[in-house]
Amino acid sequence: MARLFRESRRDSASSASSNGFLPPAAASPAASALPSPFPELGVALSSADLREAAYEVLVAASRTTGGKPLTYIPQSSSAAAPASPASSTSSASPASLQRSLTSAAASKMKKALGLRSSASSKGVGSPGSGGKAAAPRRPATVGELMRVQMRVSEPADARIRRGLLRIAASQLGRRAESMVLPLEFLQQFKATDFPDPQEYEAWRSRNLKLLEAGLLIHPLVPLNKSDTSAQRLRQIIRGAYDRPLETGKNSESMQVIRSAVMSLAGRSHDGTSDGCHWADGFPLNLHLYQMLVEACFDNDDGTVVDEIDEVIELLKKTWVILGINEMLHNLCFTWALFNHFVMSGQVDIELLSAAENQLAEVAKDAKTTKDPNYCKVLSSTLSSIMGWTEKRLLAYHETFNTSNIESMQGIVSIGVSAARVLVEDISHEYRRRRKEDTDVARSRVETYIRSSLRTAFAQRMEEADSKRSSRNPTPVLSILAKDIGDLAIKEKNLYSPILKTWHPLASGVAVATLHSCYGNELKQFVAGLAELTPDTVQVLKAADKLEKDLVNIAVEDSVDSDDGGKSLIREMPPYEAENAIANLVKVWIKERVDRLKGWVDRNLKQETWNPGANRENFAPSSVEMLRVIGETLDAFFELPIPMHPALLPDLTAGLDRSLQLYVSKAKSGCGTRNSFMPQLPPLTRCEVGSKLLFKKKEKPQNLQVRASQNGVTNGNDPLGLPQLCVRLNTLQYIRGELENLEKKIKTCLRNVESAQADVTDGLDIKFELCQAACQEGIQQICETTAYKVTFYDLGHVLWDTLYVGDIASNRVEVLLRELDPILETISGTVHNKVRNRAITALMKATFDGFLLVLLAGGPLRAFTRQDSQIIEDDFRALRDLYLADGDGLPEELVDKASSQVKNVLPLLRADSESLIERFKRMMVESNRSASKSRLPLPPTTGHWSPNEPNTVLRVLCYRNDETATKFLKKTYNLPKKI
Repeated sequence: MARLFRESRRDSASSASSNGFLPPAAASPAASALPSPFPELGVALSSADLREAAYEVLVAASRTTGGKPLTYIPQSSSAAAPASPASSTSSASPASLQRSLTSAAASKMKKALGLRSSASSKGVGSPGSGGKAAAPRRPATVGELMRVQMRVSEPADARIRRGLLRIAASQLGRRAESMVLPLEFLQQFKATDFPDPQEYEAWRSRNLKLLEAGLLIHPLVPLNKSDTSAQRLRQIIRGAYDRPLETGKNSESMQVIRSAVMSLAGRSHDGTSDGCHWADGFPLNLHLYQMLVEACFDNDDGTVVDEIDEVIELLKKTWVILGINEMLHNLCFTWALFNHFVMSGQVDIELLSAAENQLAEVAKDAKTTKDPNYCKVLSSTLSSIMGWTEKRLLAYHETFNTSNIESMQGIVSIGVSAARVLVEDISHEYRRRRKEDTDVARSRVETYIRSSLRTAFAQRMEEADSKRSSRNPTPVLSILAKDIGDLAIKEKNLYSPILKTWHPLASGVAVATLHSCYGNELKQFVAGLAELTPDTVQVLKAADKLEKDLVNIAVEDSVDSDDGGKSLIREMPPYEAENAIANLVKVWIKERVDRLKGWVDRNLKQETWNPGANRENFAPSSVEMLRVIGETLDAFFELPIPMHPALLPDLTAGLDRSLQLYVSKAKSGCGTRNSFMPQLPPLTRCEVGSKLLFKKKEKPQNLQVRASQNGVTNGNDPLGLPQLCVRLNTLQYIRGELENLEKKIKTCLRNVESAQADVTDGLDIKFELCQAACQEGIQQICETTAYKVTFYDLGHVLWDTLYVGDIASNRVEVLLRELDPILETISGTVHNKVRNRAITALMKATFDGFLLVLLAGGPLRAFTRQDSQIIEDDFRALRDLYLADGDGLPEELVDKASSQVKNVLPLLRADSESLIERFKRMMVESNRSASKSRLPLPPTTGHWSPNEPNTVLRVLCYRNDETATKFLKKTYNLPKKI
C-alpha cells in the first residue's frame, strides 16, 4: 500500500478534477477491466460521479456511527499543525474513520482469502524504517486511506465534510439513512461554494441525476403512474437540464424539490416510513457499492490492501443506506477480485485464488435465497465470469502454456463453480430434471477439452499444410499425425493433471477427441484413394502409429474407471489403417496378377515350342513369365507396408493361379492319350484256308485314328515330337523353379521390417496349384506323346505292316527301327528328371499297341498256334529295346509294364478247344441267368487279361482254326469280313 499512499501529499497539492476527484493513477493496468455485470442505470452518470456519490454515502454513514460531536475544522487549520497528522481531523471525523492503521497487523480477511500481507505495507516513512525525511507519508487512518483509494482530493473531501456538518447542525440527531444526501447537498451549497462555475454545474447535474436514478428510474418501491410527486420531480429535473436551477437552503425551487423528493423517498414496501430510500433501489445500489468495493484494491498494482479488514468494516456501515446485505457484498466482492485478476494481466494468482474462495461463499448464498433481484444480478455476474473463463478454456491450448499454466487451475475452478451455480441454483430446467444424475463440473470440463482440442487440431492442420513444400514433400496427413501425437503428449503431461480434478478421464477424452478429428480427415483421404503410392502408405502408417499412441493413453487413463475405459474405446472406432493399406495392396496384387494372366494368354498364342530356342530346350515364354513373377515379388517386398506376411498369401495365391493357367494352357493344346487311341473294329471270324492279301498303298480301315488329330508331322507342328518334348521340359522347368521362388520369398520376408522370425519360419509357402498342375501336366504330356507317337506317328507300322498277311514276313523289326530315332529324340531333348517317365510312357503305349494288334488288328490278321512263338520272340525284342542291355529303363519297370502282354500271350499258344471251354466257363460264371446254349456277347472293357471273357473271345476271333470259326459262327454268327 505504501506506493499508493506516497502520492497522497502530492494529491493534495495538485489541482482537482472538475468533479473534485483525482484522475486515475498514472500506471495503466496490464489489461482492460471487464464490462460491469450490473444492469445499465439509464442515466448519464460516469464512474467518477458514482465514485463521488459512493464516497459521500461512506462518509455520511461513518459519521453517524461515531460518538463524538460533529464539528468542522478548515483545511488550512489542519495544515498548520503538522506535528500530529491524525489530529488534524480527529475532531471532525468519527472513530470509525479515525481508527489508526497498524501497518504490521495481520489481516484475518486476507488469511481467509488465501492472500499474503504485502511487505510494502510498512511504507518508507513508517516508524523504525529509517526512511528519508523527504519521503511522502502513508495514510495514518482508515478514513484517509479511503479518500486516497477512492481518489478524492482533499478540497473535495473537505467540502463533503463541511456539508455534512451543516446538515447535522440543521437536523440534529438525524441519521444518514433518514436523509436523501443529494437533496441535502443541493440545499447546502451554492455556486459560490465552488472555485469555478463548471465544477459547480457538474456537481449540481450529478446530484440531480442521482435523484432521478434513485427515485424515478430505479426506486426501491415501484412508482404508480398517477404519482404526482414523481411527475413533479421529473418535470423539475428536466427543466433543470434546460435552465440553471438555483440551489441553496432558501431557494423556492429547492423547496419544491424537497417536497417531491421526500414524498418519493419515504415510501416503503410495508407502508411504514422507516427512512429515506433513494440509493437502495436495484441496480443503483450495486453500482454505488461497487465503487466502494474498488477501494479494497491498491490503485497502483491492483492487489488487495493490507487494511482490508478495516475497509470492509467501514463499507458495512453503508449497507443500511444502499440496501446491501452479506450476499450482495459477497457477490460484488467476488466480481471485484476476479476483475482485478483480469486487469493484472492474469498474473496475480493470489487474486484468482481469492476470487475462487469468495465464489465458494457466493455458491452457499445462492442456495439460501430465491430473491429475484439477487438471482438476476447473480446470473449476470456469474455469466460474465463464466463467459470470460470459457472464452479462454474453450481454447485453453491458445491461452495457457508452461509460463502461465499455474493460473489454469484457478480459472477452471472459477468457471466450473460459476457454471454449477448457474445450472443448479438458477436454472429452472435443471430443477425440473434434478432427478437425473448431472455432473455439471465434469460436463463443462469435457466441453472445454473437446472444444480446445478441436481448435488446436484445426491450427495444427493449417500448420501442417504450410510445412509441406518442395523441400519437404512429406504428405500433410503424415506431418499432421506427428503433430497430433506431440499434442496428445503435451495434453497428457501439461493440461490433463489439472483437468483431472473435475474429470477423471481428462486424458482419455482429449485423445478420443483428437482420434475423432484425425479420423475424419483420414476417412476423406482414404475415400479418395485409387492406388497404392509411397505417400499413401506413409500416411496410413503414420495414422496407424498415431492411433496406437492415442489408444495407449486412453487405456492408461481409464484403468481405474468404472467400466475400464470401454466407453472411451467405443468412442474411438479403429481407423483400420492397416485394412486400408491391405485393401490397396490387394488391388495392387490383383492388377499385377491380371496383367500376368493377360501376358500368359498373349504369349502362349505366339509360343512355337521350338526346341532350338535355347540350350535347355524349354519355352522362352516360361523364362519370361518367371522373370515377371520375380519382379512382382521384388516390387511387393519393396512396398513400404507393415504387413508383408499377412498379405503374402494373397500374392502367392494369385501368382500360383497365373502359373497354373500357364501350365494348363501349355498342356491343353496337346490333347490326351484318348485323343490318339484308335476305335476298335467290329469282331469277325477268320476264313479258314483263305490267304490274306493286302496292298500296301491301301491303308486298312479297321483301325482309325480320331479325325481331330489327323495331320502330318513336321518341324512346325506344335504337336510334333520335339515340340511335345519342349512342353514337357517347360513344365519340369517351372516345377523346379517353384522351389527357388519359395526360397526367394522366404529370404525377402526375413529382410522386411514387418516380419518376425517365428512368423517367417512358420510360414508355409507352397505353389500348390501349380505344383499339382505341373505334376498332372507332365503325366498327361508323357502319355499324350507316347500314344501320339505309337498310334499316330507309327500307325503305318502297327496297322499297315505288323503281322498283316504273312506273320513271318511282317514281324516287329520294322517297328523297332522306327522307334530307335524316336527314343534318341526323347533322350536328347527331354530333361533327365522326366526322361525316364517319357520313355516309360512310350514303352507302355507300344506294349498297348502291340497287344492291340493281336487282339483288335482287324480281319487282315489271323494267327495260328504256331505263330505264338514268333509273337513271343517279337515281344521279347520289343522289351529288350527299352532295356538297352542295361542302359535303358530299369528291368523291374519294364517287367511291370510288360506283365499284361505276358499274361495274354499264353492264350495264343493254347488250343482252340481249351480256349472255348475257358470262355464258356467264364461267361457262365459271370452270367448265372444265361443258358449254356445262348451266351451273351461279352463287353469290351479294354482291360486285357486271360481271365477276361472279351480277351479270350478276341483270341478266338483271330485264331486261324476251323474249331474257332465254327464256334463263333454258331454262338455269335460273326461275319468273316467287315
